[in-house]
Amino acid sequence: MSTSLYEATTPELVSPGAATALLDAYRPATDRFLASPRHTLLGHGTAAGISRPAQVRDALAALRRPDAATPLVMGCLPFAPDAPAALAVPETVRWAPPLREDPLVALPVPHSGPTRHDWRVREVPAPAEYGAAVAAAVARMRAGDFDKVVLARTLELTCPTEPDLPAMLRRLARRDRAGYTFALPSGPGRTLVGASPELLVARHGGRLTANPLAGSAPRSADLAEDVRRAVALLESEKDLHEHAVVVAAVREALAPYCDRLAVPERPTLVRTAALWHLSTTVTGDLADPEVTALDLASALHPTPAVCGTPTEVAREVIAASEPFDRGPYTGMVGWQDADGDGEWVVTIRCAEAEGRSLRLFAGAGVVAASSPEAETAETAAKFRTFLHAVGAEL
Repeated sequence: MSTSLYEATTPELVSPGAATALLDAYRPATDRFLASPRHTLLGHGTAAGISRPAQVRDALAALRRPDAATPLVMGCLPFAPDAPAALAVPETVRWAPPLREDPLVALPVPHSGPTRHDWRVREVPAPAEYGAAVAAAVARMRAGDFDKVVLARTLELTCPTEPDLPAMLRRLARRDRAGYTFALPSGPGRTLVGASPELLVARHGGRLTANPLAGSAPRSADLAEDVRRAVALLESEKDLHEHAVVVAAVREALAPYCDRLAVPERPTLVRTAALWHLSTTVTGDLADPEVTALDLASALHPTPAVCGTPTEVAREVIAASEPFDRGPYTGMVGWQDADGDGEWVVTIRCAEAEGRSLRLFAGAGVVAASSPEAETAETAAKFRTFLHAVGAEL
């Protein structure tokens, strides 16, 4: 790694259009793109590949140079704890302000690539099978076997030509500008693309922030109905319980690392283009400055928001109920520098591309008060974010 690797990228770009310039510059296979409410990053090339989180600290320390900017790692980690990560130290990194502050992000993206009529769609599992799995989980929870599980399903999309991933990424970024948009390699020949609303944890200096989301309701195009759904979500006993389970787990996981941890008593609402979510913003002061963003993320993963509780029982139910490998879905995606600062996001609202195929993922939190019909409808609403970007609205 040359000492000039990050020299030209230390100051953040501030000119109008800087963030969208990075978005437009993204190219699959060689690049890693991450956008958050704080900034936009584009990594190019690979100076070092990393397959295990435990290797990150030493790899970054070895690449650090006194006359260059702080190196960082970008990538994704899978849901399964024993599966390899797809992390890398890029050869170059360019920074810009957040996409939401860039006036050019409002410009529409011309459609390119396959149209809705080109895609062949296969649901795995089929809605009836998914509903049956939800019903079986609910029966076990009512019998006292466990408290919550997140069950997912997929849409397998194939078309005659390869999808236009850069255009897909641009549409995702423009649809939810204040969220976390990403596109990066997830394995040989595979690219993970998505727009997650959920920050797992961020560390900046001695401060941490986590923003668990759990409990959701579909948006409505009718303003009055949209407001009614938001109010109903804030008053939903089922969703408030689901959310409280997740927040309690986040508090328990982060408390040992903090001198101070602030957890609001009641959730608020956040919205995406497709959904309302119950949201709690947790903040804290780290007790040990050596604890990194990835350390914190690893302590949290998987939260009940993507797995369930108790964790081991929920994992067993997921393995028995889902006829596919989640791969990077419900893992985490993000970045961390050699100082330990970084952001890690829950990998939801995403798809994995390989050749002419896309696999979309969506899940729903199942508790004792859940119904198969409601959870199937929730996953359908979550698919809409990506189906819009693909141009395959069903």
